[in-house]
Amino acid sequence: MKGAFRNLLVRRQAQRAAALLAVIVAGLMLRGFGYAAGLPFVIVKYGGSALWGAMVYLFVGLFAARSRPAILAVIALFLAISVELFRLYHTPWLDAFRLTTAGALLLGRIFSLWNILAYVIGIVTACMFDPARR
Repeated sequence: MKGAFRNLLVRRQAQRAAALLAVIVAGLMLRGFGYAAGLPFVIVKYGGSALWGAMVYLFVGLFAARSRPAILAVIALFLAISVELFRLYHTPWLDAFRLTTAGALLLGRIFSLWNILAYVIGIVTACMFDPARR
């Protein structure tokens, strides 16, 4: 029985890792080419934020593999809101990092309550499609 559970856990983690990679690629493509493809600002901006929230959920799921999806969602939401609130903190070196591509993608630049809503949508969507729910 332990072997079957272990195989199931490994398969779920592989699916989460594949989903994480797909979400990262989709987010980078949306932010990099969304405007050029003619997508509206709302889709590019908040779609990227929703994908970022989904990424956080999947990343947490890789480290807390045995936790229930609802617990993962709460942890991911806490982390996402913490990062958003961290945008209110400013120092010269941190603001300089935020101006880089990596800084903008990881930490963002400007605090927004709308981003938090987008994170919730992304986290809930990722939770709904989590392989562990099946």
